[in-house]
Amino acid sequence: MESFNLTDSKLIKLYKNGNVKAFEILLMRNKSELYYYIFSFVRKKELAEDFFQEAVIKAIQTIQQEKYEESGKFVAWLKRVAHNLIIDYFWDIKKKNLFSIDDNEYDILNSYIFSEKSIEDVMFNNQVLHDVVKLIDFLPTPQQSVVRMRFFQGLNFNEIAKNEEISVNTALGRMRYAILNMRRMVSEKEIDLKLK
Repeated sequence: MESFNLTDSKLIKLYKNGNVKAFEILLMRNKSELYYYIFSFVRKKELAEDFFQEAVIKAIQTIQQEKYEESGKFVAWLKRVAHNLIIDYFWDIKKKNLFSIDDNEYDILNSYIFSEKSIEDVMFNNQVLHDVVKLIDFLPTPQQSVVRMRFFQGLNFNEIAKNEEISVNTALGRMRYAILNMRRMVSEKEIDLKLK
């Protein structure tokens, strides 16, 4: 089929006009890169497959609803979709695990989880999270890996060391340098990362 030689942009236009095969070609062309990108974050096959499927469904919906705006490579956009899904997922887990129901000294019903936030607070907090994620992307790869496993997957340093096949001290060192590097970037770029 001649469609194999078409650009991603032309395939998207064909798909918008009802050519389902065009999206299949797009997906075949980009699926490995998308899957390995997701796997580099989650490090679990089943979870990576779930996020992959979610990202593809989100892509289909966005294109069908005429909300897709071309801004560079299609695979880069797909990665951003997946990235946001992953961040939301781990952010939700972190919020849910922040307070323990078994802790009798803490009133779970007074948790910030149950409090109403203004739209400005929600937007501000989401912006801070996205700024932090962008900062992580500028770290050296070994530091990125440790930060993502620690903060987004909730792994302890023993688990990180085992996953990365390094010593616990090396994992701790990478985390320390990652934090120092992010502080330096925040200072240099004068980014305000205060959560409301």
